[in-house]
Amino acid sequence: MIQTMNRRFFLKVSSLAGGGLLLGVNAASAADASEFSPNAYIRIHPDGQITIISKNPEGGQGIKTAQAMQVAEELDADWKDIKIQQADLNEKLYGRQAAGGSMSTPSDWNVLRQAGAAGKQMLLAAAAATWAVPVSECRAEFSKVIHEPTKKTLSYGELSKKAATLTPPDLKTVPLKDPKDYRLIGKAIMGVDVPSITVGKPLYGIDFVLPGMLSAVYEKCPVYGGKAVSANLDEIKKLPGVKHAFILSGGKGYDSGVAIVATTWWAAQSARKKLKVQWEEGPTAAQSTESFNTQAEGLFQQAPAFSLRDDGDVDAVLKSSSKVVDAKYTYPFISHAQLEPENCTAQFTDGKLEIWAPSQTPGRGLQMISQESGISPENITLHLLQIGGGFGRRLSNDYVVEAGMIAKEVNGAPVKLLWTREDDMQHDFYRPGGYQHLQGAVDDSGKLVAWKNHFVSFGEGKNFAASANISPGEFPAQFVPNFSLGITLMPLGVPTGALRAPRSNSLAWVIQSFIDELAHAAGKDPVEFRQALLGDGSPVGTGREKYDAGRMKAVLQLVAEKSGWGKVRLPSRTAMGVAFHYSHMGHFAEVAQVHVSEKKEVRVEKVWVAGDIGSQIINPSGAANQVEGSVIDGLSELMGQEITFKAGSAVQSNYHQHPVVRMKQAPPVIETHFLRSNNSPTGLGEPPLPPILPAVCNAIFTAIGERVRTLPLSKSGYKWA
Repeated sequence: MIQTMNRRFFLKVSSLAGGGLLLGVNAASAADASEFSPNAYIRIHPDGQITIISKNPEGGQGIKTAQAMQVAEELDADWKDIKIQQADLNEKLYGRQAAGGSMSTPSDWNVLRQAGAAGKQMLLAAAAATWAVPVSECRAEFSKVIHEPTKKTLSYGELSKKAATLTPPDLKTVPLKDPKDYRLIGKAIMGVDVPSITVGKPLYGIDFVLPGMLSAVYEKCPVYGGKAVSANLDEIKKLPGVKHAFILSGGKGYDSGVAIVATTWWAAQSARKKLKVQWEEGPTAAQSTESFNTQAEGLFQQAPAFSLRDDGDVDAVLKSSSKVVDAKYTYPFISHAQLEPENCTAQFTDGKLEIWAPSQTPGRGLQMISQESGISPENITLHLLQIGGGFGRRLSNDYVVEAGMIAKEVNGAPVKLLWTREDDMQHDFYRPGGYQHLQGAVDDSGKLVAWKNHFVSFGEGKNFAASANISPGEFPAQFVPNFSLGITLMPLGVPTGALRAPRSNSLAWVIQSFIDELAHAAGKDPVEFRQALLGDGSPVGTGREKYDAGRMKAVLQLVAEKSGWGKVRLPSRTAMGVAFHYSHMGHFAEVAQVHVSEKKEVRVEKVWVAGDIGSQIINPSGAANQVEGSVIDGLSELMGQEITFKAGSAVQSNYHQHPVVRMKQAPPVIETHFLRSNNSPTGLGEPPLPPILPAVCNAIFTAIGERVRTLPLSKSGYKWA
């Protein structure tokens, strides 16, 4: 709940800001003074500079620019006057500070605009008081207040001191702009860090340095969950540049391993190559990709261990139907493979710990290191550093805990922990693989009447491993009268976690590929078949299981129109494929035009994307970036990315074994269209990704008649053209 800031605190922070004006919101109850925690977003300097505080981590999703635009819009500030400053972690002050789940926009849309509107109200009041005129005669634009009758003006800088003496308004009552009056929201604005990134300025965690800083590496057991028993530490300590070498026992937030701390990272890494460790590998050493595949095939011969959904009489309809499709789909574990390896800098001095971390969930990281180290949260300061790619990997904070524990052991000097690429890929929280056996039936009219899925995934009992689950309401549940979703879980010692568009990045491929199979079996056009499946467009279900068929039908229709679906004559071995998916509050449909050579060389010639993320596209430049990045990410997952395991360890170690799409392999054109609906804006980091995988695979089938049921495509002999 958002409350007003009390005047005493408001005046205090105003004076601390050097006589400027600092505005914010309070996320605690004003009635309880001990819990009062204002959220400061705006700082206006007497010289006219306006600083907007960016509270959430920036990891390439453009949130630093987009959220500042929301504040500046309602403040009626001139964008050239804006400076954006990254906040440190303080969730009592700012509320949720995280990058994940495409939640920053829907969570903060109202909060940030209200903060800007409150600032404008106070500046208008200050100007009216200065001129001794009614506030109604004043208006604000481009960082100044104008008195309409006389056309006198005062800049925000000139008004800041007087405005700081006023009582802030109740944020619930501040008027917000009519969208037709927006000057910034909806305008394409270059990301504020793009110029610095372009010339290679040091912005990221990997670039961070402190005076007297030492460098650390951390060797963990190749087998997940293994523990270090002993190591040749005395020998390591004698090597050039090495200052410390010790074993950490591990805990809930991080794995056991051997830390080497040296004057330079190269010295630490060179010493690491001479490290000899005795490991206690543990039970995961018995697990492998081969064993998972064998188990899954055996489990498909049995009934599911439990059911998540059972509508109608699936088995009876399957037995009586003349058109039944039976297919097994398999997809692999995948590494996040972000460009910047894990890193974190920490310093422990006088019982206090200071951390500089490129984390997507810094609040969780602080709590984890507090629990493992025994240092109270009040004695830990965490600074947010720019993230060089996260995609869900930095939702996990093992590297933050490692750095904190190493710094505590070193005690005094700042220590920067930097993983190698091999560390990153072989100690990931992977996107889990999975196995799905589907059966579907269409009636004589071509209508989908039965859907049965035996989903073999990972976990214990009825508890799925992280990101290995499926919802009982996952489409096409609620749209097929006879629907069955059965589950069997296999034990897993390998760590898993969220990858961009978690669960949806694999489920959409299976579901939309199988729907395509059913459309062809029914002799129906794939777009028409999907439109019929969505029914009359009425929302189905409630709560978390609610599915807005109308919004999905609309984006499907839009992408069909923009791509010329069914109206374009294409060359031999070239075809279009279509898919849609709802995830992370975004409705997206995509068409891919694909050529497949006789040597199975795949060229994605063009991609059309249609999305509905609500009534406003805050920054069209950032929105296009997110859509295009999602499509290219999805293509990387499609072709060659796979993590396999042998004796409890990852086989792949670097990009040569887990490749990302190169520039020459990317589609020459990704055409994006947004459908504006009467809904609050939602995020864009994830929902455009899932449909691209099935869209390409469906195009491959239409082009050459070969159905892809196993990922990556390289396992079936495909490669990029």
